[in-house]
Amino acid sequence: MTDSELRQVLSDVRDGDIEAFAQIVQAFQRPIYQYCYHMLSSASEAEDCAQEVFLKLFRNLSRYDPGQPLQAWLYKIAYHQCVDNLRRRKLTRYLPFFYQRDTDNRHVERAIESAYFNEEVQKSMERLSVEERNLLILRCVEDKSYDEIALIMDKNTAALRKRYERTAVKFRQYYREAKGEASDDHEERGSGSEKAIPKGTAT
Repeated sequence: MTDSELRQVLSDVRDGDIEAFAQIVQAFQRPIYQYCYHMLSSASEAEDCAQEVFLKLFRNLSRYDPGQPLQAWLYKIAYHQCVDNLRRRKLTRYLPFFYQRDTDNRHVERAIESAYFNEEVQKSMERLSVEERNLLILRCVEDKSYDEIALIMDKNTAALRKRYERTAVKFRQYYREAKGEASDDHEERGSGSEKAIPKGTAT
């Protein structure tokens, strides 16, 4: 759906054409579901969460600022919905990242396999805050730019870059500890280099 088509659909919905809202759901249902799944690691919970996201979008459409990308607003709603789910559940399982040691031991590899469960990854992700997990998922899994993430998380772009680098270092350290490996003194000092950014995600 192009931007102009989306604006027309939004206008139609606001004018009372409820059936037109189905076009918005169809356009964004898959990415929102995938995001919820990466946050919750549960297909059934992700389905329920995604449905709730679109319900909240419909109920609050009058509050939407047309000057902002609709997708960013949707991800923001999805993030808060996932946080609510996690708080209710009080037990988290995450499978958005798989760390694979390479020659320089500096990269967080992206590998999302719904049929694969890595205990070390789960333990490492659980030691991060929900906001840190959200940042890693948006950046590495959803492949969002820092500008897009800034809109979703209501954060400054430059601050997000620094937060991401620190979070990537923390994740690697936690993963090494979960694997029983020695800590990397260089990373513990926080080099802040681009090597901390997962392969294929830098912009």
